[in-house]
Parts: sequence; C-alpha cells; structure tokens
Amino acid sequence: MGSGNEVHSVEDFNLDGKWLIDPKQLFVGPKIGEGAHAKVYEGKYKNQNVAVKVINKGETPEEISRREARFGREVAMLSRVQHKNLVKFIGACKEPVMVIVTELLVGGTLRKYLLNMRPKCLDMRVAVGFALDIARAMECLHSHGIIHRDLKPDNLILTADYRTIKLADFGLAREESLTEMMTAETGTYRWMAPELYSTVTLRQGEKKHYNHKVDAYSFAIVLWELIHNKVPFEGMSNLQAAYAAAFKNTRPSAEDIPEDLALIVTSCWKEDPNERPNFTEIIQMLLRYLCTISSSMSVAPLQRMSSSENAVLPPESPGTRALMATRDDSIETPKAANIEDRPKGFLFCFRHCY
Repeated sequence: MGSGNEVHSVEDFNLDGKWLIDPKQLFVGPKIGEGAHAKVYEGKYKNQNVAVKVINKGETPEEISRREARFGREVAMLSRVQHKNLVKFIGACKEPVMVIVTELLVGGTLRKYLLNMRPKCLDMRVAVGFALDIARAMECLHSHGIIHRDLKPDNLILTADYRTIKLADFGLAREESLTEMMTAETGTYRWMAPELYSTVTLRQGEKKHYNHKVDAYSFAIVLWELIHNKVPFEGMSNLQAAYAAAFKNTRPSAEDIPEDLALIVTSCWKEDPNERPNFTEIIQMLLRYLCTISSSMSVAPLQRMSSSENAVLPPESPGTRALMATRDDSIETPKAANIEDRPKGFLFCFRHCY
C-alpha cells in the first residue's frame, strides 16, 4: 500500500516496524468476545490495558491465505485512520500467531447495552448523539476510501462512562475502488445492504460492483434500532430479513419516528444506493434534528439529568448519563470493568500461551 510509515500491501505481508508489537510484553487475560474468525481477550501491553484480537489461522492452505490477507487489510486500514470515534490501534504481530492490539473499551457493545435496557428506549437525544458518533466514524473511514461493510451494534463499543461510541472490527473493511470488483455477501445479513445480497444472480464468493453507500444502509438499520430498541425485522431470521430487504424492498416501519428523523432513516435505506446521502450529509441532518429537539427544552432540565453527578450533557454527543435519573432501578447499569481489579495472576504471557 505504499512506503514510509504506511503498512505494506497484503501481498508483501510485512508489518511496518512502527506498529510491530513485542509478544514478550503482551499479556492476555479473560476472553471478552469471539467471532467466526477471531477471539478477543482483555490484556496488557507495556502496562497499558488493551484488547487482544487473536486471528484463527485456518486449516487449509486456501483458508490460511484468506485469513492472512484479511489480517493484512485490517492492520493496514487500522494504521491509516485515527478518529475519536474509531477504536485506537496500538499494534500487531504475525508470530507466533496473527494478533491485533487495540485500546480496551470496557463499556461493552451497543448490542449488549441496548439488551440491558429493554423494553425501555434511549432518550431521543442520547440515541441521536450515539448516531452522530457512528456517523462521524463512518465519515472518517469514507474520507480515506475505506468501506466498513459490517456496521452493526456488535461492532460499536461504548467507553467506560457510556457517553461515547467507537467503531471497531475492520475485519471485513475494504478499500473502495471504481474498477475493482468486491466479494458479495459480506457482513451480517440483518444489517446488510440489499446490493450485497443475492441468491439469484450470484453464488457466494463471486464478485459484483457496489460502493460506500452500503454503509449508509447499515447505518439506517442501526439508527432505527437506537430509536426503537428492538431487533430490526423482528420475527424474521437473518436470511429472511436479507431476502425481504433485497427482493421485496422491505424495511422496518418508520411510521412512529418523528418526521425529520424518519427522513434521515428512510433516505439512508433507499433501494438505489445513489439516492442515499453520504455521511457528511447525514451528520448535518442529525445535528439539525438534535438542535431542534434540544431547543424545545430549557437548559435547567439538561443540567439536572444526573442529579448525583451534576453532569451537563455535551451539545453534540449526549451520552447515556442522561438516562440515569429515569431508568428503572431494576435495570442494572453496567459497571465499567477495571483490569486492575482482577485477581493477581489472571494475566498470562502471550508468548507462553501460543
């Protein structure tokens, strides 16, 4: 992908020394997440609390090659972009296994946070604030020519104070090219753009044209979820949801969403990708809506949202602290984990584990 401080191409499969971590200084602790291709652990690197993503190597030569290519792409992209709403990249190594190290966010995933709240919904200002965090992260990626392709609540992580969301997991991210054909049927079906899914014209693994607007569609589904705190396409399996969206133009109902906000949601999930707004436009629409709902309230209530902390909500990204005075006491607020509070000896030298 270039020279200098950039990570080299997947073909070279070399890590720039700037990002190469020393496995001897990496310690791993409890597993905090697992996907089809990797496991994520709490850990420490040079006395810093980190998240350690260990990539499964695969069994066949073809599978190993695919995993290495995916690892190389993810490292290359993480090392190129920095933003307050993107999980901070710390480094990576290829031996003894492929590992990606990022900052540790102890607030948990947005999915888990919303599940913990159900059946209650987020305060609308909080929902829009979180949506702004996500949109800003996506604007940054797209400005670097990167498509995420897997935007969903599982890949959105909250900070320890539950006020900010950061986007994680670049495992499916790709550089956008007008000439390159990209693999179809990537991402998670329920949040996947219709143009990514086809059982009629494509077999899995074949290539088709699409662009960064696939992320705008996924954002619309996430925003709908932030507003309703319900699973989108409820009652359908993941495959049924994707089929309905792609071939029947089915979308979750936007009838009970405030008109200005509904316009944002419905414009982002339009069938024609060219008619969807870009994330710069999405941010402006969200800010205008946030100003509208904030101006209808006096300043005093905003300052009394958390009587115990006297916190004033930030104007651009109000956090979930706004909910603390109104949430049911039976719904326990997640306690931010502190790696220092773990029993001594819970960490193991990464090199000895592998």
